[in-house]
Amino acid sequence: MVGAGSMALDYAKVLQRIGCEFEVIGRSALSAEKFTLTTGYPVRLGGLRAVLKDYPAPNQAIVAVGVEQLFEITTELILSGTRRILVEKPGGLNSKQIHDLHQTALNHGSEVLIAYNRRFYASTTMARKLITEDGGATSCNFEFTEWSHIIAPMSTASEVKAAWFLANSTHVVDLAFHLCGTPHDWKSWYGGELHWHPTSARFCGSGITQKGVYFSYNADWEAPGRWGIEVLTRKRRFIFKPMEQLQVVLLGSVKVETIALDDHFDKEFKPGLYAQTKAFIEGDGSYFCTLGEQLQHCTFYDKISGYGDDSALKS
Repeated sequence: MVGAGSMALDYAKVLQRIGCEFEVIGRSALSAEKFTLTTGYPVRLGGLRAVLKDYPAPNQAIVAVGVEQLFEITTELILSGTRRILVEKPGGLNSKQIHDLHQTALNHGSEVLIAYNRRFYASTTMARKLITEDGGATSCNFEFTEWSHIIAPMSTASEVKAAWFLANSTHVVDLAFHLCGTPHDWKSWYGGELHWHPTSARFCGSGITQKGVYFSYNADWEAPGRWGIEVLTRKRRFIFKPMEQLQVVLLGSVKVETIALDDHFDKEFKPGLYAQTKAFIEGDGSYFCTLGEQLQHCTFYDKISGYGDDSALKS
């Protein structure tokens, strides 16, 4: 595992519970000390490049570093011989990095999976089952409003904040695409700006997915709001709000009911992380977002956010 920060700690808890032995590479002595005190595992300091001079590349790896480092670290692993990688979302800082990473992975025969843990929530697992039982989704709406008053003062790197839709909001959009399909015939609009996210602050759009599901979305980063997804079938309306829970409205009713979930792992660990990590370790790629899929999604993400081909984010 590359990284020894808070996300790496979350992965380590799961790996220890699964009984999977692992080694950790980090850069920060402070993070490494905390990691070792918390998990009992030592951290090889000096960063990935330095460590790989003395040790062979792993067969598989988890990349749990900051968004600004994902592309560099994952590329280095591929070039060093690692052939199976789980990398934290979104896989790169912009669509150009994701494109270049995809080409590198193809050229070297490496499988790279993007860690969108919400695909592995107990709520998502149950929804997939019930949506299939109902004959599939017919329509969907989702919101990815971010809390600007919280994000603005954060010490997160400015380039990550400027790409916040890709770096964070795509948790919501990816799950909507996962459940309902990717856009096929659609339109989108964006406007406004924030000093930390200059390309856009308000977003809306609608269309039809390649599965024939009608969809719409909105978000206003200068107004109150929250993440949420609603997926409709001919029998039920499924509500992810908050996304760790699954609520339902039955046909002919307006009563919102909460569906009971087997979500003890989502409560014991960071939600979705146990199922996601276990699937990766066991070689089950069924529900992962592949790097190729992520590259396809970036064409939609750039259109939703306004990053676009001529954006400074693409330089």
